[in-house]
Amino acid sequence: MDSYVVLLIKREWFQINNVDRLKPPNRGFLETLFCCWRNGRTKSNQSGTPIDGSITPPPIQGQPRYLLPQVRPSDTYKKCMVIDLDETLVHSSFKPIPNADFIVPVEIDGTVHQVYVLKRPHVDEFLKKMGELYECVLFTASLAKYADPVADLLDQWNVFRARLFRESCVFHMGNYVKDLNKLGRDLQKIVIVDNSPASYIFHPDNAVSNACSVCFMKSDAAGLGFL
Repeated sequence: MDSYVVLLIKREWFQINNVDRLKPPNRGFLETLFCCWRNGRTKSNQSGTPIDGSITPPPIQGQPRYLLPQVRPSDTYKKCMVIDLDETLVHSSFKPIPNADFIVPVEIDGTVHQVYVLKRPHVDEFLKKMGELYECVLFTASLAKYADPVADLLDQWNVFRARLFRESCVFHMGNYVKDLNKLGRDLQKIVIVDNSPASYIFHPDNAVSNACSVCFMKSDAAGLGFL
């Protein structure tokens, strides 16, 4: 009996003292707030399945099956465009930027920090045009307390039909991945515009890689025609 009790105590001690090994490593508040500070790379095959044999984790029980609401009647025949925020539509920094388009106060651990935000060239024209052609969804791995007020200032035309933040991502092999299967749309009719390949590792064939840089740096007509 005594040996059995000792065994239970040892087992509990082992679990308590090893729980920290199961947690992700601590990060600075820059990396905590913005998704773009995560630069991990994971290889995948043509189907988007990681070559190590892992698959998309199953949905968490108790959560809605799909992330997006029903399609609006006005968007019935449109394809869905999933658009990233940081380094795709805007660039943000905690360091003061003289010509910042927005300054957004964000509270982190009880302290309010000023986030300086620069818009991509021609981003306004891009959003307006994409809103006419697609059902647009903002999907960012950044925290909502930063990304939501930025989106309020950026999207003056209510282009985004929905906004998805870090909690809607799948944490997979050190990266926040945007699982397009969870949107509730036909996968063949979804395109994702994102600067980070790790964000769409499950569905690389749906990605318009580096389009964010190309279309904004070209002239309006050429850039929008690219998409």
